[in-house]
Amino acid sequence: MINQWAFTAPSAEATQAGAELLKDGANAIEAMVAAAAAIAVSYPHMNSIGGDGFWLILPRDAQPVGILAGGTSGQNVGPHIWTNGRTERGVGAMLTVPGAVAGWQSALDVDLVGTTSKRPLPELLTHAIDLARSGITVSRSLAETLAAKQDELISAPGFADLFLANGTLAQGDTLKNTDFAGLLEQLAAAGLDDFYRGDIGQHIGKALKSFDAPIDRNDLASYHAERVTPLSTQLSTGTVLNLPAPTQGLASILILAIYDKLRSRCTSPGDHVHLLVEATKHAFTIRDRHIGDPHTTSIDYAACLSDENIDKLAKSVDWSQAAPWPDPGLHADTVWMGALDRSGNMVSYIQSVYWEFGSGVVIPETGMLWNNRGLCFDQDLRGPNAIGPCKVPRHTLNPAAGILDDGRRMVYGTMGGEGQPQTQSAMWWRYVVEGLDAVSAVNAPRWLLGRTWGDESTSLKLERGLSVEIGETMNERGHDPVLIDDRNDLMGHAGLISIGSDGHLEVASDHRSDGEALQGN
Repeated sequence: MINQWAFTAPSAEATQAGAELLKDGANAIEAMVAAAAAIAVSYPHMNSIGGDGFWLILPRDAQPVGILAGGTSGQNVGPHIWTNGRTERGVGAMLTVPGAVAGWQSALDVDLVGTTSKRPLPELLTHAIDLARSGITVSRSLAETLAAKQDELISAPGFADLFLANGTLAQGDTLKNTDFAGLLEQLAAAGLDDFYRGDIGQHIGKALKSFDAPIDRNDLASYHAERVTPLSTQLSTGTVLNLPAPTQGLASILILAIYDKLRSRCTSPGDHVHLLVEATKHAFTIRDRHIGDPHTTSIDYAACLSDENIDKLAKSVDWSQAAPWPDPGLHADTVWMGALDRSGNMVSYIQSVYWEFGSGVVIPETGMLWNNRGLCFDQDLRGPNAIGPCKVPRHTLNPAAGILDDGRRMVYGTMGGEGQPQTQSAMWWRYVVEGLDAVSAVNAPRWLLGRTWGDESTSLKLERGLSVEIGETMNERGHDPVLIDDRNDLMGHAGLISIGSDGHLEVASDHRSDGEALQGN
């Protein structure tokens, strides 16, 4: 028995929702569902139950479990949708069903050995219901994002009524969402399946029809989340785990595997970052070529992660010169949260609506934002990520975990599109390889190759504190880095929980976020 608990999230309200249950003896999955509902209230610019979710569950004494809850496109979605140009916001961007709620149910159905907790759904959703009804205090992140994006969202059905009814919200204002409280109360009473195949599903279906949206009631009713075996590979320090397609989990693992092959040659922080950046380029190239809908992705994961293939990729890294990088990258907005319960079960979870506020469409009488994840599809019809009916687009989302050879188990992750695998690799380097404590590993200055939330450039960005340390050597190697301020939101909002076999517990929440990390016994 561990008899310790921990929770971390980029929103303090979500951390408190999860922590309250963990303190009371709930398991990590139950706490995560409570926090997932709460963060949909408190961080609407980054996620919603009208979006998707991905779970990596690390039971104390059983095999890891992955859950893919990325929604499928409508049965009538195809290349013709974009014939007259891609619609990035509004009804035309509503191409996929939200998977998050189905993922909650799939996770709650997982049998965690060592825990008998079976909390009723109303208890799990109470905190979020109260939060939506009484109102949240608008965070810095929400206020800044709303101010930056309102012009492109204001015409989306329902958006202005919810977010701009009294003018532009400022940090410290109160935002109530009583319709969303009612939606959660209906789910609590009728069960999560009601979202897809019950009264809520019928209500959403009528709204979709009235919008003339590219998806309909039948698409919603046919959706189910999928339980899978996580990807994993053995490194010199332990096993790293992530999720298969449609996530970019393969890329996250490849970066660490290439790095692990070569890191003994590193003699300075600049060497480590150069190596991780170059490994990222190889990993992203493979991701973009092979990853898409899980049922049309044909890559052989075992072969891709084999020693032979990793050796081949590692040998192609040039230690003195940065490889060219023209890739435009993926865009995303997300939340990552982690949990540890008293029985030692751990959860790494991500929930998202893709761009800030997703499509911007708020389903009437629900207070729920709809995602625009379908924008991730490729117009090229020859690859696994080609746009088409009943398909899941490629996701940047990828929750991570590690089982270390020294007895520690950890869950970690971040929001931030292209930045997710890179920030994961930064945390692994600093926490696992360099031996920094969790807080220092999460908060240390970071880098980013490509795009993240709220940004369009594909340059290599260095936070000021890291640029002072390695900027010169990165310039000499041809990276041409761009300097940005420290504690920059562009670097994502990360978190980490680690528990040792001796009971030593560490938990961290990124100081770039509005979050909190709590632990207790």
